Amino acid sequence: MEKIRTIDCGYVEPGVACAYLLIDGNRASFVENNTNFAVPLLLEALKEEGLGPDSVDYIIITHVHLDHAGGTGELLSHCPNATVLSHPKASPHLIDPSRLIKSSIQVYGEENFHKLYGDIKPVPSERIRNMSDGEEISWGKRTLKFIHTKGHANHHFCIYDSLTNGIFTGDTFGIGYTLFRKGKDSLLFPSTTPTDFDPEEALLSIDKILNTGADKAYLTHFGVWEDIQAGASQMKEGIEAMRNIWTSAAKTGFEGETLLAFCETRVRSYLEDQIRLRKLPFGEKEERFIGFDSQINAQGIAFKIERARKSAK
Repeated sequence: MEKIRTIDCGYVEPGVACAYLLIDGNRASFVENNTNFAVPLLLEALKEEGLGPDSVDYIIITHVHLDHAGGTGELLSHCPNATVLSHPKASPHLIDPSRLIKSSIQVYGEENFHKLYGDIKPVPSERIRNMSDGEEISWGKRTLKFIHTKGHANHHFCIYDSLTNGIFTGDTFGIGYTLFRKGKDSLLFPSTTPTDFDPEEALLSIDKILNTGADKAYLTHFGVWEDIQAGASQMKEGIEAMRNIWTSAAKTGFEGETLLAFCETRVRSYLEDQIRLRKLPFGEKEERFIGFDSQINAQGIAFKIERARKSAK
């Protein structure tokens, strides 16, 4: 039996973030793990498939942002045979998460950070394997190929799965919540969260994904995106829109909360325009989702502007 199961991690609220359970015969692997609070859900999914934690061979993280990898140490403590597969630049933050925790608290605030992520457990270095760009592993009936994809984060990779001709894209191929799915009018948009957004690299990464020949993307936010060509077109348009917001915001001379508000207003306007263009529903829940991403995307853009200003002094 071979299958890929999508697991809603219940992060913030249902439908925001997922992890994937890969099953091949009596062996299992996870791609993404979300937070400590999601680990019981991942282990329960494993149990429902008739497998135990000792059947897990790999815990794979696309990058070290905590809504993707915050539960790595906790999950690993339950899976005695598992190896963590990560980007070489992500591994140091798994081994010693102190800098990651500090920067996340700056973004979310201390109280909200602990509410979202709990206590981040470090990962023993001997249980991590760094995956080089283009490196492949054979696992069961599939080959998994690891492709380094900058743009969203410098420590990000995507994983091409030969068995399903799909690719696990983390945040590189954007945000595609199911409540904004309506056939050809479905919405996909980029994530520019702090701290590494780079529009040029983000565009190159979309082409890397297309060059694998994959016909579907396994998004962390959220689920399987079936039309990869249409998704790539939306992503390129969205990345250019975020670049334009960055350029116009940098020219204002605004700082701090004023700069952040300027960016957030324009990110939200872009996303709401895309929703109207596609005639998608926009009720209270949809507005909440868009509000969250507008805020976090704006934080990433404002961060890059202020960092560039400091470097220029």
